[in-house]
Amino acid sequence: MSETLILEPDTLWHKVRSQTQHAFLCGALQPILTEYEIIEDTGILFLVRIVKNLARKDAAKQAEVKKVKTDGKPFNPFLPYDENLFVSNISDTHLCLLNKFNVVDHHLLIVTREYEAQNDWLTQSDFSALGVCLAQIDGLGFYNGGVLAGSSQPHKHLQLIPFPFLTEIRLPIDSVIPTVQYNSDQIGIIPSFEFIHAIVPLQPNWIQSPVKFAPTLLEIYYKLLKTVQYEINGRKQTGDYNLLITRDWMMIILRNRDSFLSIGVNSVGFAGALLVRNAEQLQLLKEIRPLNLLKNVAKLK
Repeated sequence: MSETLILEPDTLWHKVRSQTQHAFLCGALQPILTEYEIIEDTGILFLVRIVKNLARKDAAKQAEVKKVKTDGKPFNPFLPYDENLFVSNISDTHLCLLNKFNVVDHHLLIVTREYEAQNDWLTQSDFSALGVCLAQIDGLGFYNGGVLAGSSQPHKHLQLIPFPFLTEIRLPIDSVIPTVQYNSDQIGIIPSFEFIHAIVPLQPNWIQSPVKFAPTLLEIYYKLLKTVQYEINGRKQTGDYNLLITRDWMMIILRNRDSFLSIGVNSVGFAGALLVRNAEQLQLLKEIRPLNLLKNVAKLK
């Protein structure tokens, strides 16, 4: 597959910082303020953010619903996108936007230019675009594959959150990555994850040629899907899942529901970062424990 790369080398981080400042000053970027606590569970220091105010995001969602009823067609924030949130063109198939209601700084959305559905399987172009961004910004790339996986927008978009998640925590599940048990095919599991998942290490220095390596990333993605027994029949996915990717590994988790006891979970939850809406949910999470929350939203072995 031929693809035209538009993003210039070593420019993305500068563009992100510059556009973040502009978008914040003009009101296009509306960060969700949070406090946080650390909850330790089986060796993982879960970063739990407590939302201070979701009023603006809730109001925006209500406006979307009203617009859909008025226009009679689905609302799509990416067609057209808000130019104040535009960071950069990535390729002839993808572009990069700031997440309007970001919980963490510099949260990026990697969006297809033309409409593709969020429940379509990922493609080589998707991995090429994400890989190019990971090559310039070290962080966690992820994809919420379907509503049960935490997706809230139907237009296909991958996401990227730069490291570290906190000054003292690069990525909460870093502590358990060394415990991964690999088989002879270099497909592994994390022993403390009592649900269906699979993880594969990535070749060192692949980010030096991310477009060239994109077909290999796609092959690994297919291998993970096969490992968790998802069939690739046609364009549409056959079940909901979360995909996580760093410069070092790729992991997939199968989903059974989008939340448990009203606490929602998306891909970053399986990376050890959770979000609760209030102090009551925080207390509930402390009682049920983070890994048990994940177990109850994922498919079990």
